[in-house]
Amino acid sequence: MGKQTNIRLDEAVKAAAEDRAKRRGLSLQGYVADLIEADVNQSRAAFMAGAATFLAAYTEEFEAELGEDRYPGLPDKPAEAAPKDAA
Repeated sequence: MGKQTNIRLDEAVKAAAEDRAKRRGLSLQGYVADLIEADVNQSRAAFMAGAATFLAAYTEEFEAELGEDRYPGLPDKPAEAAPKDAA
């Protein structure tokens, strides 16, 4: 079970959020938790994509500076992301 967090919302924002939660079949708590989780996951995915791009762009420089591959057996290219609907 997660930790409890309290937030303050303007009355109009709270009413709109409750309406959206209801339309999704969620409690206000569930709706807010889903929004936060989606934002965190999106940020994590963006960071990982940026890191992969950076590493790919500077592979030659890293190898020249550090020498041989320190992680033999790993693929030279990052794996392609699976489609969202694949599980």
